[in-house]
Order: sequence, then C-alpha cells, then structure tokens
Amino acid sequence: MPFRLSSTILATGVAFFAGAAAFAGPLQDRIDAGEPIRIGFSNVPIWGFPDDNGEAKGFVNEIALGILNEMGHEGVETIVTDWGGLIPGLQANRYDLITGGLYILGSRCENIAFSEPIAQTGDAFIVPAGNPKNLNTFKDILNSGAVMVTGAGYNTVEAAKKEGLGDDQIMQVPGPSEMLAAVKAGRADAGGMTYFEANHFAETNDDIDVTDPAALPDWTLNYVGIGFRDADAEFMAKFNEALASYVGTDAMLASVAEYGYVEGNLPGDVTAEWTCANR
Repeated sequence: MPFRLSSTILATGVAFFAGAAAFAGPLQDRIDAGEPIRIGFSNVPIWGFPDDNGEAKGFVNEIALGILNEMGHEGVETIVTDWGGLIPGLQANRYDLITGGLYILGSRCENIAFSEPIAQTGDAFIVPAGNPKNLNTFKDILNSGAVMVTGAGYNTVEAAKKEGLGDDQIMQVPGPSEMLAAVKAGRADAGGMTYFEANHFAETNDDIDVTDPAALPDWTLNYVGIGFRDADAEFMAKFNEALASYVGTDAMLASVAEYGYVEGNLPGDVTAEWTCANR
C-alpha cells in the first residue's frame, strides 16, 4: 500500500487497531481520537526516503509500514526531517515512531525505546575511486592523519572516537548527500556510513568506491530498530508481536528486495535488550 507525502506531512487517513483493547500512552491516545500515526524519517538512501512521486520508500519504511498494516493500522502520516532531528522530534511528540535506519545503540536507548531488531548490517567507507590512501578501517584513518566525514548523530562518530580519532579528524555534516559531496570535493578522505548507503553511492558514482565492511571490528556490526517513546511501551509490545510474525516472511523479503536487503540481513535471535547493553 503506497503512502504519499505532501510538502511537510504525507498521506491521510484514519488509523485504527481492529479488535484490540486500548493501550496507554500518547500514541494510543492519538489512535483512539481517530488521528493518524506519524512516522518520522530522514532522507537516507536505501533506508528511508521519499521517492520522486512523494511515496515513503526504503527498506526500514517498508518493514515498519508492513508491520503496522499487519496490526490493522492503515492511516499513516510520514514526515521527513534532518537526521539529527529524529530523536528530539520523537521526544517532543512531533512523531509517534521513527524509522530511516536507526541502529540500536546504548546511548540512544537512554533516550528512546526500540522495537526488536528488524535487520543487521555493518558499516563501510566511501573513498575516491581506487582508494588512493588505502583507508579501510578507523585505524587506517587515525594512523594516516586523514579526515573522515560522517553524519551528525551517526554511530560512526562514536565508533571513530572509540578507535582513537579526535574531533580534528572527524567532520560532521547533516546527512549522506553532504558526506558524498565532501569526499568528491576532497574536503574529506573517507565517508563513514552504513554499508547500504556506501554501496549505493559506489554503484551510482563512477568516481567513488566502497570499502569492505568485514575489515572493521566485529563490534561495529549493528542492529536496526524502530524508535518509540518510552511512554508508548504497551503499543510497542504489540508492534513487536506483529514484528515477530512478519519479519523474515516471503512477503517481507519481497518488499525489501529492491533495496538490497537479503536473508543475510535478518537479525536472527538478537534482541533489543541485548543490543542496548552491547552496542
């Protein structure tokens, strides 16, 4: 089912949860009042983005919308914002849940609640074609004195600092398009982002290569979740029930195949609780 954007808020309709009891929390209050569920996401290739026709695309959006549809919720508004505005916007009740490729990280778990994982994936770097400085890991960037560009609020900021990079080697920009521009212009030597994003840029830009995510430490393998307010824990529990029966099905895998999501990206038995404690 397509969900179409307007200039600031997308789609219309009345959200409902057929045959279910009421649940506490601001999201359920909106549903009970006949208001649509508001999904916030950033414009990030592959993960979550509006297409040329204004439809909410990307594998995280497809999965989230598929789960909501399984629950009986058909009225959804989708709102595009800067990456750095996702968690603050959720906390400020501007959205009811956030998608667009949020890794479940301990630092984020302190501020919002996460659904059970919907995917696992690693990170990588975009580099100029041929990788002239041979930058494949954070340590390579550290030891060469190179500059890495990444998104403000991205997990790669934490990862780079854990590997020893200082602020003088980390350029932070609003999102992936600015990362690509910085590498192309030579303002940065490598762009740290998810492998999905990096591979997309390498496939669509002849002067850009992507590094092997397996070169990075095992602890950089991350798990993707849907973000909720803590106050909506009861609704999220129902969401997780639907998630468990939907993620990994043929229908789900078919809906995300165009984005490069394959069976190997399924999260397996890893839980949000474990991920919050270990990432």
